[in-house]
Amino acid sequence: MVAAFRLMSEPVRERPRKFLVVVDKTEECRVAVRFASRRAKHTGGRVTLLCVAQAADFQQWRGVESIMRAEAREEAERQVYAAAKDVNELSGIICELVLAEGRSTEALLELIKSDKDISILVLASSTAKEGPGPLVSMFATGVQAIPVTIVPGNLTDAAIDAIA
Repeated sequence: MVAAFRLMSEPVRERPRKFLVVVDKTEECRVAVRFASRRAKHTGGRVTLLCVAQAADFQQWRGVESIMRAEAREEAERQVYAAAKDVNELSGIICELVLAEGRSTEALLELIKSDKDISILVLASSTAKEGPGPLVSMFATGVQAIPVTIVPGNLTDAAIDAIA
């Protein structure tokens, strides 16, 4: 009989680490996508991209509302496909794409709750005067669903590549 053992310093991972990035129109999103792509490549991980279609609340005319929802969904698809292309070009990884409708914070929390394979949320902080951004603020002040990596939004590509 052969005894099996492992050293305490060697963690066992049944599945590759999954990095989650929220895709939107901001410049810091590009930073988060690059960091997650590089980090996943270097650690044998995977990347999941979440993009939330946020149609304006317009309930006066059903036809106008449905057109606005369709346009918001199309825009979300364009954004997530562009980010997926960047992930693939940066790391060779074919990522998982998740499209949702509604509020970003609610969609993000629901995805984290439902997908137990997600191990790290990657966010980049905003460089704007208004603060680090709503998602960074939310996770920095109380939501403790999963570990979060917050990347400075003003990092250059070379700096991201060096630390990821």
